[in-house]
Amino acid sequence: MQKKFQKFRMASIQPTNNKHIKARVLTTSGMLAAAIMMTGCSPTEGTQNEAENNANGETQDVNLLNVSYDVSRDFYKEYNALFSTDYQKAHPNSKVNINQSHGGSSKQALSVANGLQADVVTFNQESDMNLLVEKGLVASDWQQALPNNAVPYTSTMVLLVRAGNPKNIQDWSDLARNDIDVVTPNPKTSGTARYAFLGAYGYGLHQFKENSSDNPVKTNDFIKKLLANVVTYDNGARAATTSFTQRGLGDVLITTENEANLAAQQFAMGQVDIVYPSYTITIANPVAVVTAVTDKAGKTEAASAYLKGLWDKPAQELMAKMYMRPSDEQILAAHKDTLPDIETFEPVAVFGPWAEIMDTFFVDGGRFDQLASTK
Repeated sequence: MQKKFQKFRMASIQPTNNKHIKARVLTTSGMLAAAIMMTGCSPTEGTQNEAENNANGETQDVNLLNVSYDVSRDFYKEYNALFSTDYQKAHPNSKVNINQSHGGSSKQALSVANGLQADVVTFNQESDMNLLVEKGLVASDWQQALPNNAVPYTSTMVLLVRAGNPKNIQDWSDLARNDIDVVTPNPKTSGTARYAFLGAYGYGLHQFKENSSDNPVKTNDFIKKLLANVVTYDNGARAATTSFTQRGLGDVLITTENEANLAAQQFAMGQVDIVYPSYTITIANPVAVVTAVTDKAGKTEAASAYLKGLWDKPAQELMAKMYMRPSDEQILAAHKDTLPDIETFEPVAVFGPWAEIMDTFFVDGGRFDQLASTK
């Protein structure tokens, strides 16, 4: 397949700090709160009471906390404003405020599992969602609650190189060369980093005409050389972007398509180019309501509306604008100039279910540890 190479202009901004903020519902009606506590109203009944309050001119502010992976922050910052405006039009006497918490996807999932009061979670890996299902925080049928198995958009892994591509990096195979320094997040804390590892591994299996049921000797050798070139393992993808664009580490950053484009457009003007590998991985970005939190607080209706809005055309257009690949095929096709056709593979099709992927590659002592330790 012919290699794709794109160069972009950029402007500089500073990444935002990650803060965990507890969400809560604030209501001006003490009688409503007391009624819910005394009668044990269901979330549906709470919504009916809210409608009655709205009809009486009373107001209700709802605070939602979206706990997400780190390179999604720019999209959700814009989507939050879009949703809040639309929600208030539909609920004139209500106002929704959305707080954000961002970090490595798996680190964020652990924070929610350990008590962070997320109302919704928007991750980049199914296994992180499965952890919350096991903890009883997210409903087991979360994938059926929303369209497209609760994946509003996808992304893929690309290579971000220095302006002019001085090392002539064209594909995954170049990352194993002796003269290349690689920057990538840590697969133990970052879903993006797992996709980076699996993207390279899947390329190796494809390139060497082997599959996961064989003994992938050539692929393992390729990955050993690539990992030996890694100069830093940051906790999350945005931190890795900072290491590459601001600290000047490495010759190439392995990152998501949307993060690479945002870096090329905003973080490092005139300093980076994007290289599309010949064969790379599809990244699914699942979302779910943390019903164990929202049901108790009477926020399930607002939280569900927040996620359902991701499939509305304005949100899907915003995704494409932010270099995410929307699930709406017509909108995706309309943005082929910035989201080009590429050859990708689904991780579960190559490596099996996510539980198997985690057990094979990313548990302590798994294949990643085995190959990374051989330097």
